[in-house]
Amino acid sequence: MPRLLHPPDQESSAEVSNRLKPLVGKPEGSLAIHEIYRSLQGESLYAGLPCVFIRLTACHLRCGYCDTPYAFNQGEFLTLDEVVSQALALGDPIVEVTGGEPLLQPEVYPLMARLADAGRTVLLETSGAIDVTAVDPRVHIILDVKTPGSGEVAANLDANLDRIKSTDEVKYVICDRADFDWSIAHVRQHHLDRRVAILISPVFGQVDPTELAAWTLETRLPLRLQLQLHKHLWDPKARGV
Repeated sequence: MPRLLHPPDQESSAEVSNRLKPLVGKPEGSLAIHEIYRSLQGESLYAGLPCVFIRLTACHLRCGYCDTPYAFNQGEFLTLDEVVSQALALGDPIVEVTGGEPLLQPEVYPLMARLADAGRTVLLETSGAIDVTAVDPRVHIILDVKTPGSGEVAANLDANLDRIKSTDEVKYVICDRADFDWSIAHVRQHHLDRRVAILISPVFGQVDPTELAAWTLETRLPLRLQLQLHKHLWDPKARGV
């Protein structure tokens, strides 16, 4: 079982267990998969490039701005071989493993390793609430640090900040000015701007990107503003893009 960080006084263990129900009965060696598809990468340092997405089912968090709640429960069990075969058949050199929270499923670790063995550039989008120590070092981690506005700030596992590599990324999704100020303080506290790429992303439709750009410039830090390209190209509620 992956290491989860959720204080008992924040929510009951029964509630967390309920959120993991989609993984109950999963055959050993399989993965609960919501969808596998190809599109343009909408975020990260790889934004704009063709990419294969492997979206895993289930998440133990409930961020207020989550745009993939359909991945909480929907999906099917596929063997590791089936997932690898489908992802490689789509042909693109970049593969992102996402969710939900992909690190809830132990089989995700050999999945990422096999994709890297096949010569793919592997991206991992993870909440940062689960220990990333076991992630293959060839994988490019995109660590989503939860801000106060997400409602899940207590889930952050700060020890992960010591485990990320210079080739990884740290992302902050901004709900308002208070979130932005918290994020900048967090970056400075952990000296992240000296060690890793920092992504600043507005909650779509909630924060004015132009205003966020002005805030970003004020800091004089090497922050990268990202605007979720896929939501500007397609319907923001569209799936499989």
